[in-house]
Amino acid sequence: MGLTKLGLYIEQSDFRNADSLYGADSVVGLSTQKQIINTKADLAGVNLSSYKLMPPKAFAYVPDTSRRGDKVSLAYNTSNETYLVSSISVVFFVRDNSDLLPDYLYMYFNRPEFDRYARYNSWGSARETFSWEEMCDIDIDLPDIAIQQKYVDIYNAMLENQRCYESALEDLKLVCDAYIEELNKDYQSVTIGQFIFQRDLRNDGSLGVSSVRGISTGKEFINTKADMEGVGLNNYKVVAPGQFAYVPDTSRRGDKISLALNASENTYLVSSISIVFDTQKDVLLPEYLMLFFGRSEFDRYARFHSWGSARETFDWSEMCDVQIPIPDIKIQQYIVNIYTAYLLRKEIDEQLKVQVKNVCPILIKGSLEEAENG
Repeated sequence: MGLTKLGLYIEQSDFRNADSLYGADSVVGLSTQKQIINTKADLAGVNLSSYKLMPPKAFAYVPDTSRRGDKVSLAYNTSNETYLVSSISVVFFVRDNSDLLPDYLYMYFNRPEFDRYARYNSWGSARETFSWEEMCDIDIDLPDIAIQQKYVDIYNAMLENQRCYESALEDLKLVCDAYIEELNKDYQSVTIGQFIFQRDLRNDGSLGVSSVRGISTGKEFINTKADMEGVGLNNYKVVAPGQFAYVPDTSRRGDKISLALNASENTYLVSSISIVFDTQKDVLLPEYLMLFFGRSEFDRYARFHSWGSARETFDWSEMCDVQIPIPDIKIQQYIVNIYTAYLLRKEIDEQLKVQVKNVCPILIKGSLEEAENG
């Protein structure tokens, strides 16, 4: 075992979708988490003939490493499907599986050391890129194929456990969605305005910058991205536990509304442009209402009912006109319990994903130590 160049083991591929065999449903994105993801691009009217093919067992990465949080957007196709990636991506394969297992290489890429190396070896003025030549110039230690396989098997076993957990998670989500659909059929929808109340409590100075939150289109409170240095917080609105906040401006948000429920035990502060409200909890549980806010149908409704010229807003009166089925509070609580279990398991699933990713550097190190100690 000794250092060799990665370029000896990998080969670039440049097959295009020239015959348009694959459509928009085959287009994927590449994340900095080293995953294949649904593309965020608007593909309406886009000619896909120049897109590159990413067959099973292929890798792809985006050479541009600027503005990506010091990480490389890269993924490995472990499915049986052929995907399409943007023409700016670099697609490549492992030449010979008897020298280097693709899964082992994927573990290698999943280490923070690789991201740091790629960023350090990215060059350019307006945009810094990690070129194919730089990828091939990586010095890599390779244990023999039996040791590679041993550690790949450990990784894949952990990955399979996580995927099984995720599959059961989606089943729980389907149960929850099915209940919502049944409610829409069995109960007449009513306007929520009679059961929600706007709140305008401002910060009295007792809450500091650590309490300031942003509101995401993913329907969550997030750490604010604003520069808070020197900003006075007395005009910020208070969001108590169990209360909602949303941003009326729906322009330039990807056809989604920024809204969240404070499901924590902490009190937050949000910008004065936000609208804060709560519910009459003996009639309408906030968690139950949040189920409807989290559906794509609500985002479409909010965008359709947003008005304005320079900025389109979904104002308070439009929010009050939203209609949903409101069953007995016990039925609401039953559905909320299922959804709460789903959210808890989803959080555990995210932790499992992090654990699987974080084990990669440990496994690579273990394989090298075993090879060295022979």
